[in-house]
Amino acid sequence: MTRLLQTTLFYVLIAIIVVVAVFPFYYAVITSLKSGTALFEIDYLPTSLNLTNYVAVFTTGTFPRNLFNSLLVSISVVAISLFLGVTAAYALARIRFAGRSALMLAILAVSMFPQIAVLAGLFELVRFFGLYNSPLALIFSYLISTLPFTVWVLTTFVRDLPIEIEEAAIVDGATPWIIITRVFLPLMWPALATTGLLAFISAWNEFLFALTFTSTNDQRTVPVAIALLTGNSQFEIPWGHIMAASVVVTVPLVVLVLIFQRRIISGLTAGGVKG
Repeated sequence: MTRLLQTTLFYVLIAIIVVVAVFPFYYAVITSLKSGTALFEIDYLPTSLNLTNYVAVFTTGTFPRNLFNSLLVSISVVAISLFLGVTAAYALARIRFAGRSALMLAILAVSMFPQIAVLAGLFELVRFFGLYNSPLALIFSYLISTLPFTVWVLTTFVRDLPIEIEEAAIVDGATPWIIITRVFLPLMWPALATTGLLAFISAWNEFLFALTFTSTNDQRTVPVAIALLTGNSQFEIPWGHIMAASVVVTVPLVVLVLIFQRRIISGLTAGGVKG
């Protein structure tokens, strides 16, 4: 009886967690399919299939351009983070040099500061380099939050790779770059998938830097574009358009997580168990 009660409570808890996690997105999908006064009616089941809000989002305003900006910035951030993360992980995990531990702590310390604490200084750097109101400003600023996590996870993963593999490659005359790209890289896919996806999600959803470092609609990313959506007048809030845009932005992330969920788990647990 006790075992049955424990199993029942476990599945009840799982059901509650699923409902709390999924219901907001489910309700956003239902609301995005409404228009007019139906937006203010509380319905938990879809009553109609009206794609007017989705058509309006893609045919009016600069949302397609904002979507392209988010995709460009996020992919660039992932590519740069993984390139710098892999090379830094090899140096920090395999090469002994003075100050290695201090450097690792410094990298970790960077990620401890909230965005608002570095916003003013980062704004001065962006303005000094002439990057304001351009995708380069966002790529540069997003690396501050994505690089530390990427370097830490990949360094932990590289440390757990057998040293004999590297020694065999050195005996065969492989250079450090060959070791990284042809020996370690094929073995690091779980960690690369984890850090790459989390970096993509972080860049895709970032709001504060995108709001501060862009000033025109055609340079903004989707989080800012959605927040600044207005109707026919300045004070009209198009809730249907906002919900439709939010669903369009969220679906790619859900699909990516479902595709790479196994690699995400194995990447996050890398280094957690010693054999």
